[in-house]
Amino acid sequence: FCSQILKSDVKPGFPKTIKTNDPEVLRAARHSAESFNNCSNDAFLFRESRVSRALVQIVKGLKFMLDMDISRTTCKKTGHANLDDCGFQTNRTLQWTLSCYSEVWVIPWLQTTEVSMLHCH
Repeated sequence: FCSQILKSDVKPGFPKTIKTNDPEVLRAARHSAESFNNCSNDAFLFRESRVSRALVQIVKGLKFMLDMDISRTTCKKTGHANLDDCGFQTNRTLQWTLSCYSEVWVIPWLQTTEVSMLHCH
């Protein structure tokens, strides 16, 4: 992983656009959705439905800045389901999508991932 950082054209301190389907971006988006679920009083779990923009910045690890949507799934919170197994709501009265901005710090050598900012509306 460190060799990928050294070979990249991302310079420390400067955010760089990264593909929205990059596996690291998708992991950061999942962490954001899980953080939302931990703070939400909704009966259903939400899952990332779309990442529209992603930036990465090298600052004491990797800081991902994401513009993303999260949508209500069919999985209830009480079930503690794996989000990969949760489909999105098809019932129009239960469908709900939120637009979010999230910042996620990934520090690979400490094996930590932290959602430092999450604003959804």
